[in-house]
Amino acid sequence: MPIDPQFTPNPNALKFTVGVEVGGPRSYVAANAGDDPVAGELFGIDGIMSVFMTADFVTVTKNPDADWSGITPGVTDILENHFS
Repeated sequence: MPIDPQFTPNPNALKFTVGVEVGGPRSYVAANAGDDPVAGELFGIDGIMSVFMTADFVTVTKNPDADWSGITPGVTDILENHFS
């Protein structure tokens, strides 16, 4: 199943539906991202502030100065590698 990014009411957060159970609910910031391999990889992308995982989706919140065009492709690739 392709990863489906969706806008949320927060312009700095995107919901990525992955189509399989991701566990959770779990929240990560850079300080605890090493607790999860997916979160750890996501924080390798510049501009990510937090990651939330639950049910069949992952919500990524970016720094207000970051641009989604530089974040979304990397997030999609990481999630496809882990959940497809």
